Amino acid sequence: MKRKIYLWGDSIGKGVIYQPERKRYSLAQARCEKLLRERGIDLECHARMGATVGEGYADFVETPTEDGGLAVIEFGGNDCDLDWQAVSEEPEVFHDGRTPLAEFSEMLRLFARSARLRGLEPVMVLPPPLQSQRYFDWVCRGRDREAVRAYLGDVEHIGRWHGCYVEAIRQAARETGSVLLDLHLPFMRAMNFRELICEDGIHPTEQGQRLMARVALDALGPAG
Repeated sequence: MKRKIYLWGDSIGKGVIYQPERKRYSLAQARCEKLLRERGIDLECHARMGATVGEGYADFVETPTEDGGLAVIEFGGNDCDLDWQAVSEEPEVFHDGRTPLAEFSEMLRLFARSARLRGLEPVMVLPPPLQSQRYFDWVCRGRDREAVRAYLGDVEHIGRWHGCYVEAIRQAARETGSVLLDLHLPFMRAMNFRELICEDGIHPTEQGQRLMARVALDALGPAG
């Protein structure tokens, strides 16, 4: 019997890419969730652009589900994001992520426990890595670039900060016995890594979405 899959996530799970020629975000034609459905996966997508884990959990609470399915939880990119305008204006003070790390970890554990109470098997997704320099250039548009750099200490701190949230996902999956779907390592190992991430430094390109689909299919099987 095919297992129904419910996906709660952010723009990466939804398949959003940045198109530099149009200077706008749009859905990739060959996005992961679409490719999975084309291969027979029964997937209900609740991912949306800008979502944090708390917002995803709120949607989960309101969403009817069927016993025996999978609850895929894909968050982190928006949770770890900073208020870059505030950073540029006050680089001398600490700026926390939209979801502080301890709260992020607890929300992941709550999400997994709640999914199990619904008869769903939780699957936590390790998101693709970001490209620090591209992301730095992106968030500095129209802002005091040197002030942001002063706050960070070095540009690669962006990747290390993101990595703290990636590690929190790994730990939460281990503590709750959730399945771990690792999208991070396949991107890190790719020889064409730069082609897999958009100009903004964080969203996978259409090629990146295709890679995500291949990894997910290997983990889920052609029929879920």
